[in-house]
Amino acid sequence: MAGLDDVFGDIFASVDAVVLFSPSGSYYERFMAVEDLDVVVVGTENAVGAETFVELPLEFEDISERIRFGLEGALEQGVIEDGDELACATSVFGDGIDTVSRVRADAESHTGIYDIFAKSRADPEVVKAVLELAIELGQKGQKGKPVGALFIVGDAGKVMNKSRPLSYNPFEKSHVHVGDPIVNVMLKEFSRLDGAFIISDAGKIVSAYRYLEPSAEGVDIPKGLGARHMAGGAITRDTNAIAIVLSESDGLVRAFKGGELILEVDPEAY
Repeated sequence: MAGLDDVFGDIFASVDAVVLFSPSGSYYERFMAVEDLDVVVVGTENAVGAETFVELPLEFEDISERIRFGLEGALEQGVIEDGDELACATSVFGDGIDTVSRVRADAESHTGIYDIFAKSRADPEVVKAVLELAIELGQKGQKGKPVGALFIVGDAGKVMNKSRPLSYNPFEKSHVHVGDPIVNVMLKEFSRLDGAFIISDAGKIVSAYRYLEPSAEGVDIPKGLGARHMAGGAITRDTNAIAIVLSESDGLVRAFKGGELILEVDPEAY
């Protein structure tokens, strides 16, 4: 692969590393043969035995999400540095790599998207489904009006023991899972009412209308956030759950893990 600058011009010129998303073995070997070129492989598994590897919890279909998550993971693991110029090669139209983008690593634009997946015991598909539901609620609201919501994902048994019902649980005898379009419509309707949704590691909706009762002592949340965020942060300190919170006041979606804020997303920019 000598002469990359001549073939690809500015895309590969003076890059600090090439980031390959789920490459074939032969494609990886071709890049490894280039002298003085750092190669990072990103994927759901290290099928090529790469020396430098960042694991994706799931294969994001959206190309921008795939690259964003991969680069945040690479920054988190220290395999790339803030300001690095990167050539990201991935597949868009087929099974093989067919698209290359030049991206600058930016630690200041860290969203926490890597943390919410990498630090969760829940199935990554479940976390993704709940996050997307919260973002959609933030974009559209409830009948055009802003709405707040609190989703507790994972470690459902312990979360149930640290909460109490505010009303009848409509999911008590059901076996429905988040991500189902019909179920998501139900969750949007129920979001108008108080309390948290409790969701298992596998995505089963265990309960709605739960009042969380963990101690808020020692939980540090940003100023201006209210009881919903405090409860979400506190329950994640006392359990292995993740809290995904939609704020009614500012419309942002935030996630907490281990009592700390790890993600903040503006639904309108998603």
